[in-house]
Amino acid sequence: MINIDDKVIKDIKRGFNLPPKPELLERLQAELQQPEPELSHIAQLIATDLSTSAAVLKVINSPTYGMSRTITDIKQAVMFLGLDSVTQLVTSCLLQQAFEQTKCCISLERFWDTSSEIAAISTLIGKKVKSKVPPENLHMLGLFHDAGIPAMAVKYPDYVKLLDEANNNDIPLITLESKAYKTSHTVVGFYLASSWHLPKQTCQLILRHHDTEFLFEPHDQESLISYATLKMAENLVHTQKRFVSTPDWPHVKNEVLNVLEIDEDDYQDILEDTQDYFQERFG
Repeated sequence: MINIDDKVIKDIKRGFNLPPKPELLERLQAELQQPEPELSHIAQLIATDLSTSAAVLKVINSPTYGMSRTITDIKQAVMFLGLDSVTQLVTSCLLQQAFEQTKCCISLERFWDTSSEIAAISTLIGKKVKSKVPPENLHMLGLFHDAGIPAMAVKYPDYVKLLDEANNNDIPLITLESKAYKTSHTVVGFYLASSWHLPKQTCQLILRHHDTEFLFEPHDQESLISYATLKMAENLVHTQKRFVSTPDWPHVKNEVLNVLEIDEDDYQDILEDTQDYFQERFG
């Protein structure tokens, strides 16, 4: 179990130059707190940011999202998906724009590609298992779960060596981080998500996503399903790109299948869908 106390938060606040919450998100969250949020006003607000609008529509219209018709503008998206869902997608898109490549020792493009793939496979799994968790929640967790990594890479110029060591030796990254820096990307990601006022449940899942005890503890069903979906998506994407399982997977596989109420055959089906997704993506 990971405990976050005030000292940890102070250390992160002092030591990390994390991207501030964007003004668009600030205004969106303020609108959502109104007694009767105005749909058209919120759609207008999002539409003023062209790159974010385009990114949101691209996600909604992707095959993994499974919409029965093409959504052509933000107003339609708000009408179809509702305010909370669209806000989650806007937040995900803004996050990708928040870090600057110039100050970072890793390729952010490659990092966001992998995060986007995990987000897409998370929504695909959600659809396959007929999950009760809204797809945009799974998408946001998939995209945001490792957001502490670019923050670590901005702060520590040698961080890329640590990532290589974790990838090449299949050592859990947080083990190496804790040893080298006395903190980890899960803690930094939790702080970033909290400061952007993401849902508390999402913040907790970001903090705990490498904690293999999570599925064996009493949590609400949505948290368990979200965690299980993320771990499966991480493993499927990792397997596609590196041809080995994630270090966490052997410890959680049985319980992930159990929580998602699927068996090995169902898992193989989802694996084939993942291969199709990568085939379409890269040809």
